[in-house]
Amino acid sequence: MKKIAWLVAGAMAGGVLTLSMQAFADKGESPLPLSELRTFAEVFGRIKQDYVDPVEDKKLITAAIKGMLTGLDPHSDYMDPEAFKELKEGTQGEFGGLGIEIGAEDGLVKVVSPIEDTPAQKAGIKSGDLIIKIDDTPVRGLSLTDAVKKMRGKPGTKVTLTIARKTETKPLVFTLARAVIKTKSVKYKLLEPDFGYVRITQFQEHTSEDLAAGVQALYKENKQALKGLVLDLRDDPGGLLNGAVGVSAAFLAKNQLVVYTEGRTPDAKMRLTANLQNYARPNGSDPLARLPVEARNVPLVVLVNGGSASASEIVAGALQDHKRAVLVGTQTFGKGSVQSIMPLGNAGGIKLTTARYFTPNGRSIQAKGIVPDVVVEDGTLTAAEQAIRVREADLENHLANPNGEDKPAPKSNAKPAPAPQPAPAPAKPDDGKDKAKPEEKSQFGPRDPNPKNDNQLSQALNILKVQQILQKKGS
Repeated sequence: MKKIAWLVAGAMAGGVLTLSMQAFADKGESPLPLSELRTFAEVFGRIKQDYVDPVEDKKLITAAIKGMLTGLDPHSDYMDPEAFKELKEGTQGEFGGLGIEIGAEDGLVKVVSPIEDTPAQKAGIKSGDLIIKIDDTPVRGLSLTDAVKKMRGKPGTKVTLTIARKTETKPLVFTLARAVIKTKSVKYKLLEPDFGYVRITQFQEHTSEDLAAGVQALYKENKQALKGLVLDLRDDPGGLLNGAVGVSAAFLAKNQLVVYTEGRTPDAKMRLTANLQNYARPNGSDPLARLPVEARNVPLVVLVNGGSASASEIVAGALQDHKRAVLVGTQTFGKGSVQSIMPLGNAGGIKLTTARYFTPNGRSIQAKGIVPDVVVEDGTLTAAEQAIRVREADLENHLANPNGEDKPAPKSNAKPAPAPQPAPAPAKPDDGKDKAKPEEKSQFGPRDPNPKNDNQLSQALNILKVQQILQKKGS
């Protein structure tokens, strides 16, 4: 009876394969590899017949699909209907969870960057941390989708993460309360008269219009045109592509190239310029309508680091190639691949890498990142903490750089900058005005934009002031 059953199953599978082959042929694709599919069917049969416990067909097929996708690169994945719904919620700026951007590495989960002002960041989880256990479940072998699913849950419920950190001899255990993650993507502050600061924590649906509103508020507070602006993209894990194009368009001339992509299919080949049609909201309105005209030409410094990834790197690369901004900080993460979200008939979907990003000058971001014009290390990190910064090139099965630039660029290609030496200020009574206000701490979290204790920000501000001096001399 078993033999008859397997013969019937084989005949049915053969019929399906025949139909699939015909469908591929109609699309002009290469025929399906029958020999490998026979091996797959053989393994499937052995598991069904000989595995120590009975296994449902659905579980085996789902595992095979996940393995097929996750074996390609760290960013391709399968999502069941629940995970697919959560992905769509995440891009809208509100979801339940811990606030961690993660990547795959050797069957484990690495922290790319904790999202600012979330439970993960407040608890002290850092970029480069290796998650080895979620509650009582070992992470090895879990897909990124499954790991995210286990970390998300009802707000207020708790989850325990066991973390391996290279600077620690023993695993660290964090018990975090899940929260509704409302990521405010744009924060801003007037650093001092005439010099503004804008931080983008993640590229979301409303980032472009929030940027325009923030810059407008800075101009209003300053009561005159700004002489310089710092755009902070540090530890920004990326987000929506149209958000990156919109932010770039805020500082570039109309129709200047922001980014282009190269892939195998015609849909994967795009050229996105600083044009409304490439970043407009679904309702067609211009999200940059409130942006002051003067802001398009304001002297600009962009801060980046190893946690700046994907959309952040697109913005940084575009502004650097067009010589619109000076980049300060450390080399970025290097995620230069495009993931297309493709819905499936079961209400789930797949996240599939379909193209690579290139800067306007033809530089591939993939596994290389963007090297800043002025290298300034983060003074708050120890040498050991800097060493464990994980980048795309460190991830298993990472997509290759087509220009053969997978390795980090030598530091000699950039200009190292000394730590800032602020001029001594005259003594004055302590009237409490210089102390950080509670609302500022609430808005910005641990990374309060204070040049006095932020080495990279201080250097950015110095560059803007030097540019002003040179501009006055030239005029």
